[in-house]
Amino acid sequence: MSSSGHNLKKWFRGAESAETKSTGPGKSAQRTSRRCIGLGELLRNLKSAGEQKLSVLDLGPTSPANISFLTGLGARVFNEDVLREAQDPGYLVKQEDGSMQIDPSKFFAANLDYPPDQFDAILCWDVPDYLPEVLVRPLVERLQVMLKAKGNLLAFFHTKDAGPESLYSRHHIVPPDVLELEPIQGFRLQRIFNNRHIENLFKDFASRKFFLGRDNIREVLMVR
Repeated sequence: MSSSGHNLKKWFRGAESAETKSTGPGKSAQRTSRRCIGLGELLRNLKSAGEQKLSVLDLGPTSPANISFLTGLGARVFNEDVLREAQDPGYLVKQEDGSMQIDPSKFFAANLDYPPDQFDAILCWDVPDYLPEVLVRPLVERLQVMLKAKGNLLAFFHTKDAGPESLYSRHHIVPPDVLELEPIQGFRLQRIFNNRHIENLFKDFASRKFFLGRDNIREVLMVR
């Protein structure tokens, strides 16, 4: 949702929800920091765009630090806390075997409703690793359409050494190329993508650059 008008309510509701989950009553989340080569390259690409008006989509929990930094670059910032929204039971539909599963059509009718070629950059973070399986490929397909030609998408993937207890985090940008990670409780790592899986998932992008980061994280910068 955009940074103006009625969408502010959703922004700050998301921030409050994430903060509550990450800290718990009377507790402070322990942040860690890491250098992010992919982030540094994405930001350089944005700055090289010159005077044009930029649009950036952040798919993680709302970060005031990210909003402040990106608007300082002259960008319009949009925020969609996709993983939190995917926890809404209103998107569940009963299957033939009696189980309940998210209906992608219902989910995307209410989320990520943007026109084609809207964004210069998308900060996907590690959302695909935690998202329900049924939403992963439709999400990537929608993000590609929403990116402008030569737009950048930054995504992180846990490696095989990460372990299922690896915590989902809110990512705070500390320029020029550092991220502060604020752990958020309540989300479990769903899968591990290897390089081949990532290549296949983002096969329709023009290029992909892989960087092996710290903390068992693989950084991937995609260009449409």
